[in-house]
Amino acid sequence: MKKKIAAFLISMLCVASVFTGCAVQQAGGKQTQTTSGTAAAGETTRETATQQAAETDGQSDLFTDRDLSAAYDEETYTVELTGTGAKSASEKVSVSGSDVTITGAGTFLLSGALANGTILVDADEQDKVQLVLSGVTVSSADYAAIYVKQADKVFITLADGTENALSNGGSYTQRDDNNVDAVVFSKDDLTFNGTGTLTINASAGHGIVGKDDVKIAGGAYTVTAAAHAIRANDLIAVAAGTLSLQAGEDGLHAENSEDETRGNIRILDGEITVRCGDDAIHANTLLQIDGGNIDLAAAEGLEGTYIRINAGSIFISASDDGINAGRKSSAYVPTVEINGGEVTIVMGAGDTDGVDSNGNLIITGGTIDVTANSSFDYDGTADYSGGVIIVNGKEATSIPNQMMGGGKGRP
Repeated sequence: MKKKIAAFLISMLCVASVFTGCAVQQAGGKQTQTTSGTAAAGETTRETATQQAAETDGQSDLFTDRDLSAAYDEETYTVELTGTGAKSASEKVSVSGSDVTITGAGTFLLSGALANGTILVDADEQDKVQLVLSGVTVSSADYAAIYVKQADKVFITLADGTENALSNGGSYTQRDDNNVDAVVFSKDDLTFNGTGTLTINASAGHGIVGKDDVKIAGGAYTVTAAAHAIRANDLIAVAAGTLSLQAGEDGLHAENSEDETRGNIRILDGEITVRCGDDAIHANTLLQIDGGNIDLAAAEGLEGTYIRINAGSIFISASDDGINAGRKSSAYVPTVEINGGEVTIVMGAGDTDGVDSNGNLIITGGTIDVTANSSFDYDGTADYSGGVIIVNGKEATSIPNQMMGGGKGRP
């Protein structure tokens, strides 16, 4: 990928260790616990794991000033969608039937409706393109409503006070070498911002797919998708906005099969509601939550190799694991780390875990309230040095390890 995400270049650590015995001591009124058991090959201590994850802390690297701003560029081109085509005075806009192609850098103010058409961005690879949706409805029977084939970066800005809608009719007929399978499909970095609303309906495939980064810095989004609601190869980052996601598979999904340091999700703030059939929020590598109000109902709530919660209010209702750290990437030791926030997990009956780590478990702060047959399940070490743990309505003084839940089938 031509984009750099400096904060995510992590060197792979692999240390074979065996942990036995049990040491408990009082520290600042809270119990510090190293739990007995055998750590799987490749597990590390808390200090190593925390240092490893800390390399990704640079929030300033996640969003640029332009990402966070919904302002229009001084050079704005008007594009009026007319139902079966479009009108524009710009030489950077071409119309072929009901397909509208943007071929150069600039800000394009779109309004109106397009039936069975596509907004295509096919600019130079160094061009930045801003699409301002101002009361736009675009539907495509068998393709993407918005397709970014080439650009340096595309901003989709929701104009203040406007309602916008994008949809696919239930199939995707490929037009080039790219496997377009989403209502909004981008080969390059994609940022959503603004203060309007956007409704996305994917009768087939995904709602939004970004082959690099997908960032959300404002706006209100309702996404209904047969597969994933929002999927990215490198990074999904949320700084603000309201997301209501309903998906047959995952709500947020980040995965990069070519670079295991990528496939990350960072949530800084925002209101996020997910109802889905598989994982509500899935990051193959790092999943970090630094704030926001998050309400999840799914088979699994949070899924990743390294899951780190620093702040925020998180409610999880799950039928398999509430939080599951499994070895999906070699960049990290599987770890669940909770340093702050309020986490409430309510598990369904049966072979389920509230928190399942195929490696280590670290709790230094916050409140974690688990209602489940099996509250905690971990294979490595557990370190409890702060915060409040509530299991089935009773405050605990240590982290139990029940090792009987459903997460073992999902390493």
